[in-house]
Amino acid sequence: MLIVVVGIGGYLYTRQAETITPGGMAPTTAVDVTGVRNDLLAIANAERRYWVSNSKYASLDELRTNGDIHIPVRPNYEYSGEGSENAFKIVAAYTGSDPKAPRRITVDQSMAIKTN
Repeated sequence: MLIVVVGIGGYLYTRQAETITPGGMAPTTAVDVTGVRNDLLAIANAERRYWVSNSKYASLDELRTNGDIHIPVRPNYEYSGEGSENAFKIVAAYTGSDPKAPRRITVDQSMAIKTN
């Protein structure tokens, strides 16, 4: 009886863990993706603040140099971005080994986060 109860408990636990990690990615990857999304929103807000002061969007290097944003170093993700007078796009590219992780997460002036 004990083995049956432990087996059922183990099954329920694994099913519950699958719903926590979207798309079946590893739990550490899911945590990284959440952090990257927060980073992208912070960078996008820095872009908006920069635009209010300068009437244009900045590159990531300009934002770093001016002290507008600290971009954290995250394992398995590399940030890049472009800014112009009317638009910006920030990209976080995945370099890790989890096949279920989104390869690119982006944000632009619409503040919409997109994954692919």
